[in-house]
Amino acid sequence: MQSTGAEHWDVVVVGGGPAGAACATAARRADPAARVLVLDRAEFPRDKVCGDGIAPEALDVLAGLGLDPDALTEGYASIPRLRLRSPGGATVERTMHRPARVVPRAVLDARLLDAALATGAQFRRHVVRRIEVRPDGVQIDGVLSADVLVGADGAESVVRRALGIAPNGPSRLAIAIRGYAPVPAGLEDVQLIATTEQRWPAYAWSFPIGDGRANVGYGELVSGGVNREGLLAGLERLLPDVGAAELKAHRLPLSTGRPRLPDGRVLLAGDAASLINPLTGEGIFYAVLSGALAGAAAVRGAAAGAEYRAALHRRLGRHLRHSSTASWASRWPRVMDAVFRAADDDQRVFDDVVDLGLADGRLTARTLAAAARRLR
Repeated sequence: MQSTGAEHWDVVVVGGGPAGAACATAARRADPAARVLVLDRAEFPRDKVCGDGIAPEALDVLAGLGLDPDALTEGYASIPRLRLRSPGGATVERTMHRPARVVPRAVLDARLLDAALATGAQFRRHVVRRIEVRPDGVQIDGVLSADVLVGADGAESVVRRALGIAPNGPSRLAIAIRGYAPVPAGLEDVQLIATTEQRWPAYAWSFPIGDGRANVGYGELVSGGVNREGLLAGLERLLPDVGAAELKAHRLPLSTGRPRLPDGRVLLAGDAASLINPLTGEGIFYAVLSGALAGAAAVRGAAAGAEYRAALHRRLGRHLRHSSTASWASRWPRVMDAVFRAADDDQRVFDDVVDLGLADGRLTARTLAAAARRLR
């Protein structure tokens, strides 16, 4: 790319979280000669408002990039059981087919970024303000240029705005509040996701870290007119007297509102691409998977956008259709009650529900039939 004094890189990744770190790692893996730079407004380690739960499928993606899942999660809890509570109060608790991990984002993100830098990528603290897309590359703030730019900069993505892509509408956008608290009684080795008919769709969670604390939070759709007081009330309603400290809120652009990804030299991954599961608010699996796919495509220059969009469609297209359908059906709390009761009846249905909400599962004929029987 021809530029006037701008420092040139093959791939610039905006955002150093899981999507950005996976992207940088994948780009270096796809082309060990590629010059890859990660930009972030913050120094690492830094906290990120999140539930901290990591599905085993997310660790599989990272293992496929040559990273060691045990090293990334060392010192933190492996949680074998999950309790789900439906809007009508139906509760199922079972052992998951593979345990999840719970690692604070202040720890996980720093470890992921360190692993990316160990592959030869570089990191720089920089607040991106202006992006100019040209036929032969991308200019960043007039001081950097790249053959390909990847926006992995979260729900408030500067890169997405620069492309002229509108944010998710209120009915496709959730907001959640979270903090840390002593583990609620009876949930020491159990992840909890609890839903409620009040202000439905809404849910709370408790994910134990393993040191006597749990990551706890509550979220609902922006279209319901929620404010901070409403979020606090929802958390108290579903997790009474939890005593969470340092509660912070964040927005969740749901995959039901994801935009068409562009062709060309600018890619979007993770939250910036509205890849948040609409059933559970889970985003780390989507982040590392989309980041890995974006990184592999980013070394292709002008062909990167089309290649990435096709790869993401092959890998997640069917799942995203099924999770959107399930989200639509969940508007009726009675349907959710039936699904949860069916999961309580059958471990295989439970596993299907978990895979759909936390990884890349689908609406199986088995689950649909079991839910239909429960509805009758």
